[in-house]
Parts: sequence; C-alpha cells; structure tokens
Amino acid sequence: MTAHQGAGRDEPTPPALRAATARALQETFPGVRVWYGEATGSWWAMVPLRDGPRLVEAQTPQQLREEIMSVRGFG
Repeated sequence: MTAHQGAGRDEPTPPALRAATARALQETFPGVRVWYGEATGSWWAMVPLRDGPRLVEAQTPQQLREEIMSVRGFG
C-alpha cells in the first residue's frame, strides 16, 4: 500500500486564493465588482453609487474592504 504524499494538504495557488478573496468581498458587498490587478499588483473594486460607479484601489483586501465601506458611506 502506498501513501499519497501531500494528500489532503494541497494548498490553493495564489490565483485561486485571490479569486476566492474577490468572491468573498463580492458576497459581502452585493453589486460591487472586485478583482486583483495582475499588472498593478493592487486590489480593485467598481462600487455602484447613486451618482455613478466609483473605481477604488487598495494594496490589500482588508484595505479594499475599508475603501468600499468608505465610499458607500459606512466608514
């Protein structure tokens, strides 16, 4: 019998982690589109507002969450 090395210990790739993080933020803020900019190395969000959408940028997902809350008037 041979044991599988790393079985159950496969870690998601950085792109998979970024995609999961973007989905989680989008679930937290319905209507907001979130993505990680490969070229910029920044996190981005398009936030719909009454007077039109606003594009926000941050260096981390936590900072992006704060920015979204701020532009929506919750911060």
